[in-house]
Amino acid sequence: YRRNCIEGLFLSSGIIRDPDYTMEQVVRVARILREEHGFRGYIHLKTIPDADPALLAEAGRYADRLSINVELPKQNSLARLAPEKDGTSIRRSMGKIRARIEAAAEKGAPRFAPAGQTTQVIVGADDSSDRAILGMSTNLYGSYGLRRVYYSAFSPIPSSSPALPSRPAPLLREHRLYQADWLTRFYGFKFEELPTDPVGMLDLKLDPKLAWALFHRERFPVDVNRASREELLRVPGLGVRTVDRLLAARRHRRVRLGDLGRLRLPLGKLAPFITTEDHLPRGLDSAALARRLAPPVQADLFA
Repeated sequence: YRRNCIEGLFLSSGIIRDPDYTMEQVVRVARILREEHGFRGYIHLKTIPDADPALLAEAGRYADRLSINVELPKQNSLARLAPEKDGTSIRRSMGKIRARIEAAAEKGAPRFAPAGQTTQVIVGADDSSDRAILGMSTNLYGSYGLRRVYYSAFSPIPSSSPALPSRPAPLLREHRLYQADWLTRFYGFKFEELPTDPVGMLDLKLDPKLAWALFHRERFPVDVNRASREELLRVPGLGVRTVDRLLAARRHRRVRLGDLGRLRLPLGKLAPFITTEDHLPRGLDSAALARRLAPPVQADLFA
């Protein structure tokens, strides 16, 4: 930090003796960093759900962000695969942290985890579907004001429990969940809208926004010179910043296809779903459109 090599750190620990003792040690490290070494960088501190609430309160004084990992989407999976963890206790602790974060927003209140709280869920350790995972995430965002849900593809370790899968979950599945999560948080989608297969899994071959567009071709093409912000956000290839730039640009002139090219947008992906002053799409109803737009499969992601 003093050599400008790092700007922040993640502070975590496995259970040592008991939750309170472990939490005391983690908080002690954070306090020493702040008060004795003058560390002013970012600290993300992983908390212990069953620890004394006073220790959680102290942790929030020194850390920028706190996290409690839910680990698995289903309570019965948690009981079977991680019996030392309790889903009710985890959510109770999340609720206490949210209450303290909200209290800290009041004028004159002491500092408490200004960057909020997050959690992590392991993907592929049990039989939870992508739809179930996204439903859980939606609930966590709404109930506890989480800043972020992190998804981590399960990877087996030697001598692990026979109850766990013997093969890792595809990294591409983790990536698709992040994309779907982003759509629900910033693009106006509800997780129920995102197309899944009959068992609730996202398409690994197509990003979820493109999959939705192909499933709802009747909503396209969209006129980039007339469409609302909400409609533009659902166009494959258009991001939040780009949509805002388009809205600003069209106040002064009619947008042409070349304007989109100058914004370095993926015209091959965009073109079937939009109209501009000088462009009308072709092939939107083609059965081959999904194959043409799907990226090449990288075999190592399916290991």
